[in-house]
Amino acid sequence: MRFTKMEGCGNDYIYINCFEEKVSQPEKLAVAMSERHFGVGSDGLVLIMPSEKADFRMRMFNLDGSEGEMCGNAVRCIGKYLYERGLTQKQEISLETAGGIRYLVLNTENGIVKTVCVDMGEPVLEAEKIPVIHESSPVIGKIIKVNGTEFAFTCVSMGNPHAVTFVEDTRAFDVEEYGKQIEGNALFPNKTNVEFVQILNRNHINMRVWERGSGETLACGTGACASVVASILNGFCDREVKVSLLGGELTINWNKEDNHVYMTGPAAFSFDGIWLREV
Repeated sequence: MRFTKMEGCGNDYIYINCFEEKVSQPEKLAVAMSERHFGVGSDGLVLIMPSEKADFRMRMFNLDGSEGEMCGNAVRCIGKYLYERGLTQKQEISLETAGGIRYLVLNTENGIVKTVCVDMGEPVLEAEKIPVIHESSPVIGKIIKVNGTEFAFTCVSMGNPHAVTFVEDTRAFDVEEYGKQIEGNALFPNKTNVEFVQILNRNHINMRVWERGSGETLACGTGACASVVASILNGFCDREVKVSLLGGELTINWNKEDNHVYMTGPAAFSFDGIWLREV
């Protein structure tokens, strides 16, 4: 089975072109291929598929085999893949995800996709739609206690659930200890992605992320969007924000006119390969 490894700000996934390949057990394949010693190594598996609702469709699976609604970094990588591998000549593409249809604008130069701007849609703030179990809706700056430590969380869905909290220094923060506990907290019936954000100024934040089903990753596109929305809701930032992640930088704009969040950032090929092992 042929595959392509790609990354967006260090958030690396294995991509399979399902116009050419058949994947019968994606959950098991995601676990096997994502393993970094006996597999290829990645944050998960992404299938590029035909769609009846949009130009193309994606399915994404975390490294533990669980299926996620969508992934912002993977969306950008798919845009680059589709254009540079000749599956489309369009520079504006619609992509079906389990979290809704996303619209991509490819910024190209001499046939190469330099960056991709993704219309991530409107952020969802209603508690039951995220979902998060809380008497308040929206959930903005509400306290959750973990291991005796109180965190003020703002909850947002960008097609998948996010819980965002603010810390003094993301570099010194123990993301693994608190991320894994918050991910599975009873307040989040579908579990949650967890973002730890440091405000640098009104147009720049640092962010680290604990991704649901994968653990800490170098970047999370939907998490960057959710973090900017949360920063604005709490009065910390303006509408356009640079997000510095462990693996790179994204520009996020929460447009006041249409209420949509726009994410712009890079995508890159790593290598192509052939998977020979059975799962």
